[in-house]
Amino acid sequence: MATETKPTGLPSELESDTKAVLELMMTGKPLDPEVAQRIRARGDRIREETFQKHGLLDIGVPAIRQLRGELPNA
Repeated sequence: MATETKPTGLPSELESDTKAVLELMMTGKPLDPEVAQRIRARGDRIREETFQKHGLLDIGVPAIRQLRGELPNA
């Protein structure tokens, strides 16, 4: 599927999906199921690309442990 690039630098489909999400946030109007499906598919694709490129990124737990320091002995 060919996508047109807008002056914002975003593909037209991505720009329209972004506007739909912003409208949802501002008005509470339900998100079109097609838009929701495209957003989920795009997120899944990005997640898979990141996993293929970098492997499992386990940064949350070590960062939290480093921030909270040693736990007191019980």
